[in-house]
Amino acid sequence: MKKIAVILPVYKNDKVQYIKLSFDSILNQTYKDIHLFIGVDGPVGKDLEECLKKYEQDERVTVEWFKENRGLAIVLNDLLDICFKEGYEYIARMDADDISMPERFERQMAYLQQHPEIDVVGGAIEEIDENSESRGKTIVYPLTSDDCYNFFARRNPHAHPAVMFRKSFFDKAGCKYRPEYRQNQDTMLWLDGMKAGTKHANLPDVVLRFRFTNSLFKKRRNGWAFAKKQLHDRKIINKTLGYGFGATVFGYMMFCMLVSPPWVKKIAYKIFR
Repeated sequence: MKKIAVILPVYKNDKVQYIKLSFDSILNQTYKDIHLFIGVDGPVGKDLEECLKKYEQDERVTVEWFKENRGLAIVLNDLLDICFKEGYEYIARMDADDISMPERFERQMAYLQQHPEIDVVGGAIEEIDENSESRGKTIVYPLTSDDCYNFFARRNPHAHPAVMFRKSFFDKAGCKYRPEYRQNQDTMLWLDGMKAGTKHANLPDVVLRFRFTNSLFKKRRNGWAFAKKQLHDRKIINKTLGYGFGATVFGYMMFCMLVSPPWVKKIAYKIFR
């Protein structure tokens, strides 16, 4: 059985009740050869620290305690370096408030074994609320490598916490996450990978329950600076991968949506998501 590393960042605002659901969904997978690498990004509260120390007693869990808050990309890069050093060829992503489906890693590993040309595989996600109840929304991503490439002309081809990488992804890309990015780390990673010829795919099955709350919506979708950064990155993607005029127009449409009043954002989100 091939061993899988799961890299998962934690920081002070993560909630203990969500973390337990997230961690347990990894440790109770039908695929058993899994090791969870947790990166703690700076100081955390007492309750969260006690929770992490309890999980640290599990031989399947390693907790890396980073003294300073340096941002998601840097923590992920440090965790990747640890996985590479320990010889892991398969590395999955997770976040501290999401829940993996029980057969997620078994299905993703089976897919990668059947498709040796694929460097990263994701899957569909189901949105859940603050109470872990379904929001009645499932998001399915493009399945094939060509479809992922075409889809990226407008939106990300994967749900970031739902992917499993081969190490070959990072070998081909020649890089990890861009450390200067406090947001959109995944977007630029897909760009760096596709530019270098990485192959992407997704499963049609729901592999992850993605926690989407009103506070998350506001955090991700508000602000002039955020909208400008999104448009800037989209222009880079379109130019680098040669998507053409239509993709640029779509980028400006998304910019207008991001700087619109909240009620317009919610309508547009339902349409474009």
